[in-house]
Amino acid sequence: MPTPTLRLASYNIQKCIGLDLRRQPRRILQVLDRIGAQIVLLQEADKRLPPRPAALPHFVLNEANWQVVDLGGAGSLGWHGNAILWKGESIQLQQQGHLTLPGLEPRGAVWAKFGTEIGSFRVVGAHLGLTGGARREQVQRLAEQTRKWTDVPTVWAGDFNDWARQPSFLSLAPEMQFLPAKPSFPALRPLASLDRIALSEGLQAAQAGVHSAQPAHIASDHLPVWADLYPS
Repeated sequence: MPTPTLRLASYNIQKCIGLDLRRQPRRILQVLDRIGAQIVLLQEADKRLPPRPAALPHFVLNEANWQVVDLGGAGSLGWHGNAILWKGESIQLQQQGHLTLPGLEPRGAVWAKFGTEIGSFRVVGAHLGLTGGARREQVQRLAEQTRKWTDVPTVWAGDFNDWARQPSFLSLAPEMQFLPAKPSFPALRPLASLDRIALSEGLQAAQAGVHSAQPAHIASDHLPVWADLYPS
């Protein structure tokens, strides 16, 4: 009997503005549906200026039966542009919160603990800074917090904003297994593996990839990444 898996995805949706310069939230949902993920971590899910309203409106998500982790942003989809969605009666939200990340730019990470068919685990979504120094500090902060979470395994996913094949921050989180990097940016001709997924002990990936099928090639400047998770 095959081992059950859960598909998780991460997607920088660029405020739902595609490469054709059109803001089309429902096009983003088309991409999510075609990925087939049950838990999704989004970046750039809110508009840039205060009060940072949701770029992907709540009512559009409700129509498609997506549930949103409430991270306390009035009118926003998430926090610092990071959001967490899930779909399916077998998934139960147990806890949620957010973390302030160091750096000159305002950056943050969001997290949620879920009960699922493959067991309970915590997901952390982040969009790291533009400079190498800031990214290292931010990964160190995430690693420090992750070490305090000893109850369940942890998944990191998001836009790590690093063009290097072997980013310098990898050594700062030896307890996290980063899945093999695959190019996800820019969407039309992917060159850089900016979008990454990493797993702590207790979880493995049966398979992982980058989703490039239409309309993902123009829905955002990033392609989404995904992984099928199972307990180790």
